Amino acid sequence: MESSIVSLNVGVPENISLKKDKQIISGINKQSVGWKAVFLSFNGLSGDEQADLKNHGGPDKAVCAYPVEHYKHWKDHHDMNVTEGAFGENLLLRGMPETKVCIGDIYEWGESLIQVSQPRQPCYKLAEKHGIPSLPLFVRENGFSGYYFRVLKEGMVSAEDELIKQTSGPAVSIAEINMLTYQPINDHEPIFALLHSPVLAESWKKTLRKKYGIAETAGDDR
Repeated sequence: MESSIVSLNVGVPENISLKKDKQIISGINKQSVGWKAVFLSFNGLSGDEQADLKNHGGPDKAVCAYPVEHYKHWKDHHDMNVTEGAFGENLLLRGMPETKVCIGDIYEWGESLIQVSQPRQPCYKLAEKHGIPSLPLFVRENGFSGYYFRVLKEGMVSAEDELIKQTSGPAVSIAEINMLTYQPINDHEPIFALLHSPVLAESWKKTLRKKYGIAETAGDDR
């Protein structure tokens, strides 16, 4: 399956609440920049901002990516109007589903180098954007989450540039991490392996520790 960039999207915080008397400020509404080149820093793309810096953005969530192949599912099964940036993604990608992309994979993109850092964790703001309260639950159930990249080398990038894989990470796909996070499992060995991984984002390790009741040293000492 050949991979390519469908669109490069950025956005700034704005009120996305569907109720006139309520405010929900988020940068989830992204717009395509076309073929324009933008600067990618360690913290993200020029022109892209987040409202909640505690849960969004930062080095491990510098670039959000989403597979375009999932758009058909959301249109067909949930009657959603999905266009470029529908899931708040910076990169809408073709040929890079969660089953194919592994944690720690490194890609050359324009002048930059980026590395897969964690799955995307859907929140209530995605639900608010589309007016579907259960949307985050649907994402967790089907695994159509998308994922994040951290930036290893800054530089100018564009939708015209190819994503060229340079290095493969551990053979643990984003789909597998989603399954271990959201589906019931009996064997905790894969969880300990993830907690020991140097390429999985610390925030995701924290999520796993909380879910499985694992002390911080239990994952780090293995």
